[in-house]
Amino acid sequence: MSKREDTIALFDVDGTLTPARLKITPEVLQMLKDLRKKISIGVVGGSDFIKQKEQIGDDVLGLVDYSFSENGLVGYHNGKLIHSRSIKDHLGEEKLKKFINFCLHYIADLDIPIKRGTFIEFRTGLLNVCPIGRNCSQQEREEFAVFDNVSKVRETMVKVLQEKFVDLDLKYSIGGQISFDVFPRGWDKTYCLQHLPGFKEIHFFGDKTLPGGNDYEIFEDSRTVGHSVTGPSDTVKICTDIWLS
Repeated sequence: MSKREDTIALFDVDGTLTPARLKITPEVLQMLKDLRKKISIGVVGGSDFIKQKEQIGDDVLGLVDYSFSENGLVGYHNGKLIHSRSIKDHLGEEKLKKFINFCLHYIADLDIPIKRGTFIEFRTGLLNVCPIGRNCSQQEREEFAVFDNVSKVRETMVKVLQEKFVDLDLKYSIGGQISFDVFPRGWDKTYCLQHLPGFKEIHFFGDKTLPGGNDYEIFEDSRTVGHSVTGPSDTVKICTDIWLS
């Protein structure tokens, strides 16, 4: 059977192709290689491209047809950069500084079990805000995820920011285990779809597909066929059932 050139499968990274912030397994890697013989494939994550390489591999651009990091604000096709857009240029330095200062003060006053370092990560197309700090260990990450599930630290902080900075017209997306992304409205994962005009079928696979999750908008978008997954093994099963069995 020849490759279907009009179909692409787009995959979220954390919780879909890999466990949160961990490396891809040989099973999932093999599935992607097999799937690419049938249809085009791509990845779209909220993290920056460096983290995408850490999780999927240094050859991620050779493994997939499209690589979208930071929700598609940085995009590659066939290994070549096709798009890059900056939140700094969009908001301006003064508004950005005011927002970051408020976040840092808010986090400083938070009473949570532990804090580490790198509470705000500045990326090309978004800000990643992390109450515990991205320098936490894997065990600390998992412990915070359990704590946050009960205490709603991230959810509460997002509500405060929405009220405080309503004039900036920002979107907030809670994903992964420890942080949330902040970006201008329209700069969610649907942003990458503008770079896929030639496909009749765009299948999206993600694990945070409920309202407020960072896969929700693209999962619900009329241009995509959405697949909600529970983890990497579920992704493999669904793709095998649709294309590889």
